[in-house]
Amino acid sequence: MNFILFNPDEMRAESVGCYGHPLAPTPHIDRLAAEGTRFDQCHVQHPVCTPSRCSFMTGWYPHVRGHRTLWHTLRPDEPNLLRYLKQAGYEVLWGGKNDLLAPDSFAESVDDFRLGRRSPRAVRGRQTARNPFPPDDPRFYSFLYAPVAERVEDLGDFANVDGAIEYLRSRPQNPFCLYLPLTFPHCPYFAPGAWHDLVDPDALPPLRPADLPDKPDFFRLIRRTRRLDRIDPAVLRKINAVYLGMIGVVDDLLGLLLDALDETGHADDTAVLFFSDHGDWAGDYGLVEKWPSALDDAITRVPFLARVPGGRPGHVVREQTELFDLMPTVLELAGIPARHTHFARSLVPQVGGAPGDPDRAVFAEGGYARHEPRCFEGAPLRDEFARTPEHIYYPKGRLQQDHPESVCRAAMIRTPTHKLVHRPDGLSELYDLRADPKELDNRHGDRALVEVRRDLERRLLDWYVQTSDVTPWDEDPRGFPEA
Repeated sequence: MNFILFNPDEMRAESVGCYGHPLAPTPHIDRLAAEGTRFDQCHVQHPVCTPSRCSFMTGWYPHVRGHRTLWHTLRPDEPNLLRYLKQAGYEVLWGGKNDLLAPDSFAESVDDFRLGRRSPRAVRGRQTARNPFPPDDPRFYSFLYAPVAERVEDLGDFANVDGAIEYLRSRPQNPFCLYLPLTFPHCPYFAPGAWHDLVDPDALPPLRPADLPDKPDFFRLIRRTRRLDRIDPAVLRKINAVYLGMIGVVDDLLGLLLDALDETGHADDTAVLFFSDHGDWAGDYGLVEKWPSALDDAITRVPFLARVPGGRPGHVVREQTELFDLMPTVLELAGIPARHTHFARSLVPQVGGAPGDPDRAVFAEGGYARHEPRCFEGAPLRDEFARTPEHIYYPKGRLQQDHPESVCRAAMIRTPTHKLVHRPDGLSELYDLRADPKELDNRHGDRALVEVRRDLERRLLDWYVQTSDVTPWDEDPRGFPEA
């Protein structure tokens, strides 16, 4: 069996048609769901790109080996899914961004990480978007950009998908894995041509309101430092609409790839797994982008679809799953045994039509501690944007440096009925998901839920104890070295 890992960046589940959004332009994603298995409640293990990717390629929670930052990727001594496949004889090709492997890790994990260079139709080197607002405009830091690109073909994501299509047409002789970690729909918010204005902002469902009481301080601080508290709410609706247009671009690219699989005959021998690394506020709560210690569903719940030859079409797994289940699922489908300790579960039974585990809790974590200042974004000696107020990420880095408590460590446990986010140095959160699925009413101090909170705290502690580290797979002799 061959594999395509289609990995758009920063795509939340609720903005996709098959996950319930009434205006999402996602016919091809919806087709993939109809032809495969849709995991309705899949949650990531971290709200930031690098830690999340390290998790879904290893089956480790971020804290297990310290992969909790943008700056700590998988190193040569650490396992990863692509390495397993390559060592088992798969040709592994990569097209897109990194945020996963340290430079020295590529040799044993990837055969070609420049898949986009195979595209004969891509337009390279062209500017695709610009910030239309002057620095003194409150909208300057909103991430709402003006498109310069007129066609999907102008985007780097097209080059990588088109390169994958060229590879499929080349009649590969070995089993293959195509990893496509795309850039869209990661902000800045823009889409080429008609995609930018495809969705009417006035037709959108209501956004989650801003300035809710009993939310963590970073909600207020992000709005203030990005000047989002000074912009018209209509701008936030436009951001949400453009974000949907960006998802439509991803959908269009997926459609090209699915057509190529049909054209080349590989639809019958290739598993297509579609997933994202985390979500995006996209205007909800009056916020944009994401935050390293934000663990609400708009950030942690992502689409996860698996169309596998021999799987059950149209199956929906409504029980909770974790994104890092990807790793053991692919290994089982490929017939490759894992040779490292991990905490993920294979979803092969669910791909075949079985239900999920109704009692499963899912976990995520984020943020940094004060004793690890090197982990914070905005370090003056490391991050160029920290020294450039006109940079779109300047407010984010400045906020983390000036208010480190706003990005303190956080851990989440989510059951089918409740969610607890524990912050040792900040405001904790507790939500009754049955009554409050949008997480608008923080009930952490509510006496009516004190027993629920205590039970979740105990389960969270048990989780940390059970997953605090991993022992090596091999063993060392206990004797002395030979003389």
